[in-house]
Amino acid sequence: MNEEWCVALFHSTSLALRGERLCREEEIPVKLIPVPRNLGSDCGVCLRFHCADEVRLRAVFAAKSLEFDEIVRL
Repeated sequence: MNEEWCVALFHSTSLALRGERLCREEEIPVKLIPVPRNLGSDCGVCLRFHCADEVRLRAVFAAKSLEFDEIVRL
């Protein structure tokens, strides 16, 4: 399995929490973590996930109109 990690950055904590809930509903494994220091964000938390799930995660966010800042590979 691909062990590369990605993070989704959000503009607010409430959007990050909504993203976490949507991913769990779609059985995409995610973990809410503090934003790494080298990444700037308006929000203090982000979602970490396997990069292999990026396409699924983007599709879920698009289908549910969830705005996010960007997705970054760690």
